[in-house]
Amino acid sequence: MGGLPGSAVIDRTQARDLFWLLVYGTALIGLGIGLRDPWPADEPRFVLVAQQMLSSGEWWFPHRGHELYADKPPVFFWLLAASHWLTGGWRGSFLLPSLLAALATVALTWDLARRLWGREVAVWAGGALLVCVHFVFHARSAQIDPTLVLLTTLSLYGLLRHLLLGPDWRWFWAGCFAAGLGVIAKGVGFLPLLVLLPWWLMQRGGWSGLAHMAPGNRLRWGLGGLAFCLALALWLVPVVSIALIGGQPEHRAYLEEILFRQTAVRYADAWMHRQPAWYFLEVIAFAWLPLSLALPWLIRPWRDAWRQADARVWLPLAWAGLVLVFFTLSSGKRDVYILPALPAIALAAAPWLAAVAARPWPRRLGLGLYGFVGLALIGGSVWALTDTPEFAERLVSRRGLDPGFAGIWWLTLVTGAILLLVLVGSARRSFLTALLAAQLVLFASYGLAFYPLLDASSSGRQLMQEARDRAGPETAIGLVGWREQMLLQRVGPVVEFGFSLAHPVQWRRGLTWLGQRPDARALLVEQAQLGSCVDRSAAVDLGVANRRHWWLVPGQAARDCPGNPAAERGTNQVRDAGY
Repeated sequence: MGGLPGSAVIDRTQARDLFWLLVYGTALIGLGIGLRDPWPADEPRFVLVAQQMLSSGEWWFPHRGHELYADKPPVFFWLLAASHWLTGGWRGSFLLPSLLAALATVALTWDLARRLWGREVAVWAGGALLVCVHFVFHARSAQIDPTLVLLTTLSLYGLLRHLLLGPDWRWFWAGCFAAGLGVIAKGVGFLPLLVLLPWWLMQRGGWSGLAHMAPGNRLRWGLGGLAFCLALALWLVPVVSIALIGGQPEHRAYLEEILFRQTAVRYADAWMHRQPAWYFLEVIAFAWLPLSLALPWLIRPWRDAWRQADARVWLPLAWAGLVLVFFTLSSGKRDVYILPALPAIALAAAPWLAAVAARPWPRRLGLGLYGFVGLALIGGSVWALTDTPEFAERLVSRRGLDPGFAGIWWLTLVTGAILLLVLVGSARRSFLTALLAAQLVLFASYGLAFYPLLDASSSGRQLMQEARDRAGPETAIGLVGWREQMLLQRVGPVVEFGFSLAHPVQWRRGLTWLGQRPDARALLVEQAQLGSCVDRSAAVDLGVANRRHWWLVPGQAARDCPGNPAAERGTNQVRDAGY
């Protein structure tokens, strides 16, 4: 690891590097924006919540339908609403927060690497994020996690500017404040503050690369905690005040849910996404490709940096290790949980990535990976076009596409062919260029070709339009066992009976509602909840959408299914919500 630390001032050459990184990142992540609506699982839910914020003016207590939505704090919903306000529509706006967050994350990683090691290392640090499939995939989705990654990276950036390049108390306070913002975006935003533990140990151990901290400064350190709490207070104080002063039971239930069950209980005793202890090792090995291919060749330089007690390398690495341990200790695990650690890994790996890329085997593995993907796309497409393999039938069925539609296979065939041509054409020039070009081919094809092809079925728009066409323009449609994309894509009058209620309870309430005006109402029901009393010859089979089979049940099809108000006794009554 050679070279002097980079200058604090960005010169023209460095500015050009960052400019092209961001241009590439914009193309890689942004191509396809405006060509699709929100897709499950999370996107329709978050956009629906933001849509209802805009329409109702209720910004502190998010709603999903007529129920309060207490799974996540509202910061991301505010960003979605702001994007809609700026652009005037959801299609062109709901992916913007994630795009901008990803680009800002790349810029912060690039700048910190530049300050620590110089220009060339900075390019590899930013490029490492953009070739990582995990990072790009989530940056192309309207989920909270890209925003969380930005806030954790901003927090870590501020803390490391102070701990490695400082002292710089203003950046330390900014890092603490960003950690607080991360908490009100998604509860684990405090994680960057864990870097203070290995820093304290390294300082006591006399590690090199640490900023010299004068003794004392207790007040300045304490102001970091105040900055963290101030960020939390921006959301927590208004919400707690409204809940306690207003006296509405649903607001107090919201507080209990989001502050306790969705944070401490979810971590300590997860009720979903249960995975084994080694789960995140699989995520690193496969989801972090092709960056993870470099890890075996990074062991030796990281070992040498440990022997040299180089905090520039091991402080980001130690923090990433703490993030991994933190989430491993919980039984509930998702691949996206450790995504905030990726910029720190890229930062610690960047000084040696150029040397690793120059070695024969990493080049073979990296190019071979994309070559395998290209051949698999071509081979699978040819197989699907010339035969009807089970995987092709299953994919078409799950996507709700016409079984005889061959366009998807021609698109994958062309994508695979272009990918191989790009690899052959760019591999001789530069290994990094080849990886970036291959990555761009895959995600540009996904955004520009597959978004429009799959959107009608994946977004629920096709289902809701067909339900409206079959029901008639004036018929009110009641949703039973509904998903968020159905309410988001509603056409004409629609009623829901609560989202969190058990589906059998929704079905009974729906029957009661249907029985009141059977000639002007119909139920849209998932097949699994369709009662045996329904006359299927009088119902309408709407087929598969989002991996579920749906039926439209008009009043005459449910004439043998009278509503049962007695079955509702002893349950909490929830008002019907019409849209």
